[in-house]
Amino acid sequence: MAASVFQQVAASMKQLRSAIAAVACHEDVNFLLTNRIPRRLATRCFGWFSRIEHPLIRDLSVFVWRLFADLDLSESRDQHFRSLHACFIRQLKDKARPICQDPNLLVSPCDAVVGASGSVDNGQVLQIKGFPYAMRDLLADDAHAAVYRDGTYVTLRLTSSMYHRFHAPHDCTVEAVSYMSGDTWNVNPIALKRVERLFCKNERAAIRVTLAHTGHPVTLVPVAAILVASIRLNFLASAAGLRCGGPRTVRLHVPLTKGQEMGWFEHGSTIIVFAPGGFKLAPTAQEGSRIRVGEPLMQLPG
Repeated sequence: MAASVFQQVAASMKQLRSAIAAVACHEDVNFLLTNRIPRRLATRCFGWFSRIEHPLIRDLSVFVWRLFADLDLSESRDQHFRSLHACFIRQLKDKARPICQDPNLLVSPCDAVVGASGSVDNGQVLQIKGFPYAMRDLLADDAHAAVYRDGTYVTLRLTSSMYHRFHAPHDCTVEAVSYMSGDTWNVNPIALKRVERLFCKNERAAIRVTLAHTGHPVTLVPVAAILVASIRLNFLASAAGLRCGGPRTVRLHVPLTKGQEMGWFEHGSTIIVFAPGGFKLAPTAQEGSRIRVGEPLMQLPG
């Protein structure tokens, strides 16, 4: 009897999830629900709500999350969380993400779906097919953008259920972080097809690193989004401290080893990786494919 009731409940939940997914996948509805709302207010409210440490609220929130996303916690270091927020920024078990140690390869800094990628075209890159934007607008620095004028780039989109921490793509030294305040548009493909220069409008940080031994410059640009708008960096005192004073550049000299954690998003978003001319995309970094921390992203020149 109990087994029969359980099966009925499970079947009902599966139907509910399918119905919700069908509505959420409708592009116009998705765009309206995730963008045509008070984005900053929604982000602040969600940030407050996700930190509530009450078992009922936490469990119900994770349950609802599972209805909308394929959440897998099997690789998580912890299986019990104080809050929804703690689940979002979870750490993984040791060796859950093997790091490719080939010195000729730049590895993915995060788990992601590969978006637009390829060669920088005279300072222009794509956020999605048919929607170019200028690197100078993204980086807010002409000299910085010029370094990658004819380089290579790859867009890495983190979905809400993915592991949200990001790591050093190579042995390197962090030289500077430039913070740029901005909006909190959703960064899913639906929004990318509707909002021009979206990445240039959202809050973001340009992390400049120099690769060890070769001296090649590489830049990672974490872009915040709705329900996120908070990028945490391990080598800074706090993300809030970076925000204080508005857009600016902080000079640093922080050595990192390949695969070492750099920071995390509070929910899920995008990281754009830029490398200079001569770098080539790895076969694992094709548009639409899924990639994980430590897997080959680009091949170094020569």
